[in-house]
Amino acid sequence: MTKVVRVHQVGGPEVLTYEDAEVPAPAQGEVRIRQLAIGLNYIDTYFRTGLYKAPTMPFVVGNEASGEVVAVGPGVTNFHPGDRVAYYYNLGGYAAERNIPADKLVKLPDIITHEQAAVLMLKGLTVYYLLHKTFQVGPGHRILIHAAAGGIGLLACQWAKALGAHVIGTVGSKAKAEMALSNGCDHVILYSEEDFVARVKQISRGELCDVVYDGVGKATFPGSLSCLKPRGLFVSFGNASGPVPPFSLLELNNHGSLFATRPKLNDYVGTRAELISAADTLFTAVINGSLHVPIHHAYALKDAQKAHRDLESRATTGASIFRP
Repeated sequence: MTKVVRVHQVGGPEVLTYEDAEVPAPAQGEVRIRQLAIGLNYIDTYFRTGLYKAPTMPFVVGNEASGEVVAVGPGVTNFHPGDRVAYYYNLGGYAAERNIPADKLVKLPDIITHEQAAVLMLKGLTVYYLLHKTFQVGPGHRILIHAAAGGIGLLACQWAKALGAHVIGTVGSKAKAEMALSNGCDHVILYSEEDFVARVKQISRGELCDVVYDGVGKATFPGSLSCLKPRGLFVSFGNASGPVPPFSLLELNNHGSLFATRPKLNDYVGTRAELISAADTLFTAVINGSLHVPIHHAYALKDAQKAHRDLESRATTGASIFRP
């Protein structure tokens, strides 16, 4: 038996149920992991509320974790008991132990801790594809990152700065502003006190941004479009305030022939080769000091309800993890 956090019906944090579960022997191509750190992500709340539909009901929440291999199934030759591993995978993460396909795992360099890995596999890989693939950020680019003091935001600010970009971030408090500034932001806008569009125009002297990374959604749209220079890119990758409402494509024309995309991680690490390449780039950035992993909150797995309440009330900054 192991412990899991399961959802039997969608709803608020109260539907997260801490309970026992059986873990069978790993099947063909699977690995059984004892999880030592589990990532907490906003996408977990989307599945819990039903905004994103889970493929089965009930289901175990969670998409990323790190731990040690305890058993391997038939056909698995590249992992062995005792290996330090981490993964990003669809659901099942809120568990003390679980089985997972071996081709979704990556081995951890010795210098990467389990706590860091539990943050890097979803949030870190998301930042990787946003900055390296969706738009290739480099010297001379001016970018806007919403929720710059969040788990993805702090990583994105650091890495974008290391790549040579001029980084503008939005945050909800002065404490979060200080945090963003210390993690690579050149300018921070308090969206609760300032018009972020007007401030972007002021900061950029009317030149606006090459790309806007928007994980907030409804509350920052369509303002994000007004922050982009002609032919700029609007990247909508999250819905923390609710999904972006339907809009006319003419809006992109009206703001200067803009581009818009709604990417997801699965489409950037869908093959084994893509996953390994992305993880290698990510781990290298941590090892060479371009990226540090700010873990500000740790919860026991049994306290998942509190963790979700804290996350949705904006009480958290940086990354949060569970310890089973």
